[in-house]
Amino acid sequence: MSCEKKERLSVKPDGLLALNDALSLNGEQVKELHKKYLNSALATLLGLINFDKQFVKAQGVSVWDSKGREYLDFLGAFGALNLGHNHPKIIGALEKVKELPNLLQSSLGTLAGALANNLAKITPGNLSRSFFCNSGAEAVEGALKLARIATGRKEFIYCQGSFHGKTFGALSITGRKKYQQPFLPLLPGCVEVPYGDLQALNLSLKNQQVAAFIVEPIQGEGGIILPPPGYLAEARKLCSKYKTLFIADEVQTGFGRTGYMFACEYEGIIPDIICLAKSLGGGVIPIGAYLTTDEIWKKAYGSMEKYTLHTSTFGGNSLASAAAIATIEVIYEENLIEQVWEKGKYLLDKLLKLKEKYPHLLKDVRGRGLLIGLEFNQSKDSLSNRLSFGLVEKLSDEFLGSMVAGELLNKHGIITAYTLNNPNVIRLEPPLIVTYSQLNTVINSLEEILGTHKGFLSVAVSTAKTAIKSLVTKK
Repeated sequence: MSCEKKERLSVKPDGLLALNDALSLNGEQVKELHKKYLNSALATLLGLINFDKQFVKAQGVSVWDSKGREYLDFLGAFGALNLGHNHPKIIGALEKVKELPNLLQSSLGTLAGALANNLAKITPGNLSRSFFCNSGAEAVEGALKLARIATGRKEFIYCQGSFHGKTFGALSITGRKKYQQPFLPLLPGCVEVPYGDLQALNLSLKNQQVAAFIVEPIQGEGGIILPPPGYLAEARKLCSKYKTLFIADEVQTGFGRTGYMFACEYEGIIPDIICLAKSLGGGVIPIGAYLTTDEIWKKAYGSMEKYTLHTSTFGGNSLASAAAIATIEVIYEENLIEQVWEKGKYLLDKLLKLKEKYPHLLKDVRGRGLLIGLEFNQSKDSLSNRLSFGLVEKLSDEFLGSMVAGELLNKHGIITAYTLNNPNVIRLEPPLIVTYSQLNTVINSLEEILGTHKGFLSVAVSTAKTAIKSLVTKK
């Protein structure tokens, strides 16, 4: 390479933003960057429903926008913020390890070993071997590979309405065609069965070619769907009968979310593999993991020839491990699991009373602990639907949840979102540290929304007014 070319390449390009520059960006500048360099369609949609606020501060359950308005975060990053925003003990843990080597593959990580010990102590049964990665989808990918190599079988069974991630393997066992169809063909040998249907599961297991059955103890993106009583326990027995591994996807339900450390403990389930992520990093550092038994691990990777068949560069790094160790400490020290059980019962009871009072809008309330779904009634106004050439029904099918979420955000300062596989359901998934006062704020806000609107069209009109006002304000 010539000296002239090397000099040219070393010149700092115009327009680079230093960290201080980035921190000084205003909301409009941020939107333009997203529209130009990131997901422009998402940026446009968020702008239309006034979800494109610039948040500049966060602590606990609260976040603040650039105008100084406080919001309650009842979305909790889809279960990644069990300890809330910027928990001081998690931040403190990162400070403690700032001088450790964060990545050093030619050694055995001190904190990774300690975290693996702790996870083996708190997970159900004899799960003892950990693999660390960076996300829930990666944990699921690793679990699928583990099941194949340990059993020598090729097939997987998953449930309708499930969500396990959007990487190729995880997407192959995610139960919504909308996300699968554009990427076909996916991983072969993946069989879908209805969630809660033991007969269908038994039928699919009978060929004894199934490496694993993967299931969420409570379906998150499916719309906060609880399985029928006894379903998971019987499914566990069927898997044992046919020598199929049982994978519990606890990425969203783990670490106290449902009033148990792990949701599968509600029915006393001991899985062969458990997938973890989201709140494992304390809401600060990405980390995912799967755990399995010593026996399964040794079949898969327990030899010098196989131990490098599945690895992760950043898996088990010092910062992530420190955050995870501190997360587990906080859950026990602050008695969060018992608190979640009590707060969840309180919130669910109040919401069920709203359902009884406003059945025209609120179709169902369901959940466990602080993982609760509110399902809204679709439009039954046939005249409006005909006059709009089906538009009312389409909007009702796909956007009713987001419209209610918009009302909560823009008028009441409460952050929620609809579930990916059922857009008519919004989730209430606040940090486990939420107070009763904050729960009451949300209950009262929902009461006001439900009491104000007579049906879908009323919500749609209110949302449209908010969007128009937002667009006018932004010009």
